[in-house]
Amino acid sequence: MRAIHWYLASSLGLAACGGRNVPASSPGARGYPALDAIREDDLKRDIFYLASDAMRGREAGTLDELRASTWLADQARAAGLEPAGDDGTYFQFWPMRRVRSSAASVIKLGDRQLTLGTDAIVTVPTNARLDAPIVFVGEGKASDVAGKELAGKVVAALISAPATPIPARMSLRAARYAFSAIGEQVAFLSSRNPAAIILVSDAVADSGWSFASMSLGRGQYGIDSVAPVRGIGTVPIIWVRQNFAELVSRPDQRLTAALVAESFLYPSVNVVARSPGTDPAVRGEYVLFSGHQDHDGVRLPIDGDSIYNGADDNASVSVGLLGIGRAFARHPGRRSALFVWHGAEERGLLGSRWHAAHPVVPRTSIVAVINADMIGGNTPDSAALLGVRPPHRNSKALVEMGLKANAEVSRFQLDTLWDQPTHPEGWYFRSDHLPYARAGIPSLYFTTLLHARYHTPKDEAAAIDIPKLARMTRWMYATGWLVANASSRPGLDEGFKLER
Repeated sequence: MRAIHWYLASSLGLAACGGRNVPASSPGARGYPALDAIREDDLKRDIFYLASDAMRGREAGTLDELRASTWLADQARAAGLEPAGDDGTYFQFWPMRRVRSSAASVIKLGDRQLTLGTDAIVTVPTNARLDAPIVFVGEGKASDVAGKELAGKVVAALISAPATPIPARMSLRAARYAFSAIGEQVAFLSSRNPAAIILVSDAVADSGWSFASMSLGRGQYGIDSVAPVRGIGTVPIIWVRQNFAELVSRPDQRLTAALVAESFLYPSVNVVARSPGTDPAVRGEYVLFSGHQDHDGVRLPIDGDSIYNGADDNASVSVGLLGIGRAFARHPGRRSALFVWHGAEERGLLGSRWHAAHPVVPRTSIVAVINADMIGGNTPDSAALLGVRPPHRNSKALVEMGLKANAEVSRFQLDTLWDQPTHPEGWYFRSDHLPYARAGIPSLYFTTLLHARYHTPKDEAAAIDIPKLARMTRWMYATGWLVANASSRPGLDEGFKLER
C-alpha cells in the first residue's frame, strides 16, 4: 500500500463490520471449480519466503526488488502460467527516475552547520546557493508579514496548525499535519518572492520528524521522461527541528547553503503472466489480477529491526495471486486471466501507471481489474471491497460479481466506511487499481485495511492470518472466475468520472 502513513488504531473504520463467527469459506463451493487449488500451506510457505529478511524489504529500484521479481516469475512458471511480459519473458521493465538531496549539501544558520536529515530537511530536492539574511515572521500569517520586505531574503516562520484539521486518529497524523501545514505556508510565503523559506517545527510536526525525514530524505520518484522532475529549480524549502527556533529568530541571522540535487535512473519491473482462456470467441479478452510486489526496504530501525518486510503490504497479495494462478492453470476460464505484480507502488503507483499506459495486451481487451492490497490482517471475518459505491464505482455489473462471490465463497462482513469519498484516509486512491479505473476499465479493490504494523518492521509473516489470507484469495479468484465466464464483459457505468 502506498506509504503515506505510519500507524492506525486497529478499531478505526471497523464499526460497520457487523457480527463475528461467520463460517469460513469452503474450497468446495459450487460453481468455482478450482477453489481447492488455493491452499493455506502454499500461501504460508510463499509468504514466509517473500516477506523474509533475505528479501530485505523489496524496495523499488534495488537489487532486492529484482530478486523478488525473479522469484515471483519462477513461481508463476511453476504454477503453470505463461510468460506475458516483454520479448517472451515474465518481465516488463520500465525506467524510474529518483531525485534526492545530496549528502554533500551544506546548510548553515550563522556559524552553526546543520546535519541533513537530523537537523534539517530539504522538502523538495533542488540546486541552489544561498547567502542571505533571515527575516523571521512568527507564524507567517498575513499580519506577520505585513510591511516586511521579503523579496530576495530568507523568510523563516514557525509551523502552525493547518487550516483543515487533521483528525486525531488518522494514521501518520503528525507527519500529515506537518506536510499540510508546510504546504499552506509555502503557498502563501512563496508569493512574496523570497530567496528561500525556512519552516520551524511546532511540537506536533516535530513528533512526525522521523517518518518525514525517512520519507523525504529518499527523494522524489517518477516514471522517467524528458520532462524535469517536479520541484527542481523552485524556491528552496528547508524544514528544521523545533529546537532551532531561537537560532532562526535571532536578529541579523543569516542562512548560507549549498544545496545539491542528485538524480539517478533505476530499472523497475512488473512481473506479468497469463492463463489462456478456453473459448476462442473471448479468449482475447482478459480479467487482470493486480497487486504490487515492492515494499520499503531497509530503513531506520524500530526496536532494533530495520527491515520493513511488508508481509501484509503487499506480500499477502503477491502470494495470493500465485494461488489464483494455480487455480486458473488447473481449470482455465473462457476468457484469459492476466496476472500483474506491479513494481514501485510505494513510490506512487508507478508500475501500475506504466502498465496502464503500456499494457502487454490491448487496453480494450482488459475487461476488469481485480486488485488487492493488504489481505491478511485485522479481525478474522471483516474485509472491505472498494469501488462499490459512487463516485468510486465504475461498474455496477462488476460490483455485483464481487458481492456474489463473497456471498457464495468467503462470506465476509463487509466494511463500507472506507469506500466513502469523505473517508479521511482516501484509501481508494492508494492502490494499483487506480490507473486502470482512470483509464475507464472496470475495477475493484479488495483489502482488509490498515493495522498497527503498517509500514513498520513489525509487518512480518508471523503476524499474517493465513486462514483469512486464503479466504480473501478465494474471494478474489471467485470474482475473477465470474468475470472470465460471464456471457458478456462487465459494463462501465455511464458517465463515470473519477474525481477527488
